[in-house]
Amino acid sequence: MARVSVQLQEHLLSSSAVMEQLQNQESMFLVAESAAGYSLASYYTSLGLFVISVPGLWSLIKRSVKSKIVQKTFIGEGGGKKEPAKVAGEILSFFTRNNFSVTDRGEAITFEGIMVPNRGQAALLTFCTCISLASVALVLTITFPDFGNNWFWITILSPLAGAYYWKRASRKEEIKVKMMVADDGTLSEIVVQGDDQQVEQMRKELQFSEKGMVYVKGIFER
Repeated sequence: MARVSVQLQEHLLSSSAVMEQLQNQESMFLVAESAAGYSLASYYTSLGLFVISVPGLWSLIKRSVKSKIVQKTFIGEGGGKKEPAKVAGEILSFFTRNNFSVTDRGEAITFEGIMVPNRGQAALLTFCTCISLASVALVLTITFPDFGNNWFWITILSPLAGAYYWKRASRKEEIKVKMMVADDGTLSEIVVQGDDQQVEQMRKELQFSEKGMVYVKGIFER
């Protein structure tokens, strides 16, 4: 009888151990399944964000070949210390060097010229496109592993962004410059309207300060 009791206890202990082991395995399976489901949702969320960002990249490429017209008011360095005639000569010289010609000498002087593609801009667009496509390829590789690393072949499309810019960046630009002279004959303000890049280049070369703005020199500028 004692022997049967011992065997029964051993059997119950063995059964309890098996049940505990099965419960542990089931818990591990549920945790793993839950983790896998979370990761999959994370991948699709990341993929969705990249898909949403693709139109933004296309918009950036399209904007690179279009003019951004701005109007800014400048004051020459030193304010009225520069004579209007001297400043006018500097402005004329700047636009002449950049292949612009005077088309109107009315109240505002109108310069007209051809903007040419910039190699640095083309290279930057190509690089940004390559990085964006590589990021999309990474997400696709994780989400759809059957295709493997072949997703990264889409990065070979990145030079098309540079080619698109190079082919369409040439355009005719018109810059209007109006000089305001004070009653005492000194230069008051210079109002410039035209392409943002060209206006900014003029500001840097002729050392103009935008009215109401404090210019802080960049660390790479001399």
